Amino acid sequence: MKILSFAATSSKQSINKQLVAYASEQLIGTAGPDAEVEFIDLNDYEMPIYSIDRERESGVPPEAQTFFSKVREADAVLISFAEHNGTYTVAFKNVFDWASRIEMRLFEGKPMALFSTSLGPGGGKNVLRTATEALPFFGADVRGSFSLPDFFVNFDSEANRPIQPEHQNKLSQVLDNLLTDISATA
Repeated sequence: MKILSFAATSSKQSINKQLVAYASEQLIGTAGPDAEVEFIDLNDYEMPIYSIDRERESGVPPEAQTFFSKVREADAVLISFAEHNGTYTVAFKNVFDWASRIEMRLFEGKPMALFSTSLGPGGGKNVLRTATEALPFFGADVRGSFSLPDFFVNFDSEANRPIQPEHQNKLSQVLDNLLTDISATA
């Protein structure tokens, strides 16, 4: 089983990278030795801002084609969304816009678990709600989501884990549901 994992941000010190890295480690621990997680960084997919004019002039950039291939090769996808002004980061939106030009249903029915965290009490719930509602139109099979509020209050960066057992349990439940569903469809 191959899992694609990334934070939907360009921040090098992203708290969402920490959260999805933790979720990825937990998934490997639960899924067993046949599971492989590929963690990608959206900074490796930087390209011009999408426009139909650019697409007509130059076609789809190789970075978008590589991202699309990564999604296509995965059996499941984990994404943790940073929230910028209540929605996706520009880094994610641009990669998403370009890759969806290759295939509108870019996620091709892949089972997905979505996460978000922020510095405040909302935990990125707005972007998580947007992603959970919108991504199915692009082929995502969203199997669960989890939002962690007040990251620095609720996540121990040194131990790389949520502090509160209730948060650990909720995140684990999302991952367990994802694995169960993947096993059922395999």
